[in-house]
Amino acid sequence: MGRLAGKVAIVTGAAAQAEGVGNGSAVAMLFAREGASVVLVNRNLERAKALEAVIRSEGGEAAAVAADVTQPEATETVAAFAVERYGRLDILHNNVGVGAGGDTVTQSLDDWRRLLDVNLTSAMLCCRASIPRMRATGGGAIINVSSTAGVLGLSGTPGAVAYTASKAGLQGLTLSVAADHAAEGIRANCLVVGTVATPLVRALGEEGRERRRKAVPLQTEGTGWDVAYAAVYLASDESRWVTGVTLPIDGGFQNIRPWPR
Repeated sequence: MGRLAGKVAIVTGAAAQAEGVGNGSAVAMLFAREGASVVLVNRNLERAKALEAVIRSEGGEAAAVAADVTQPEATETVAAFAVERYGRLDILHNNVGVGAGGDTVTQSLDDWRRLLDVNLTSAMLCCRASIPRMRATGGGAIINVSSTAGVLGLSGTPGAVAYTASKAGLQGLTLSVAADHAAEGIRANCLVVGTVATPLVRALGEEGRERRRKAVPLQTEGTGWDVAYAAVYLASDESRWVTGVTLPIDGGFQNIRPWPR
């Protein structure tokens, strides 16, 4: 406890889109348990308010804000709110993400643009609004949430070219931000999340979840808490000498392969 004491964090896409604990809500709850004041950003204010109530019931500090972070004005409003409410901004956790099927031939241009806006442009805009506020107090930590789909070519799927491109772009954004702002004490790192069980995964059913579990070298199912523990480390001063890192949270899926016999 207390690893983030005195720090102020923004978590975008904080509340899960269905009942249960998703990646964003686990991160927000753990940030608060570790002492951070957390700004919970969601398009759905009702869900963000419900998460705020949970955090407050545990003795944490949080404030829900409704915003569409694909809009520059909204990201400026969120960053300004964090500083006005809590006096500073130390942590930005970019968790917003949506998906859509389709390969290069079948992907609609509307979905391509929508996914790039939501998954990639939103992170850039949040960084742009947050970095000057972090700079004003001597630095900060930015965490972008990517996916194994942005690192690996996954065959046997109906295609996810827009999702894959946007998540791969987050890794490039992370490296650029890390390089551009290192001398200002601002660190940027990227979590590459694998097949964790979130509320949205329930739609796959037990059979689908079991297939995903068996595909993981550790043969276990990840959760939002696995993502949150890594985020706390990257947000804390324990990682003060870590920047520009891409960290897989995937049970070994990215780096371990069966040996051909």
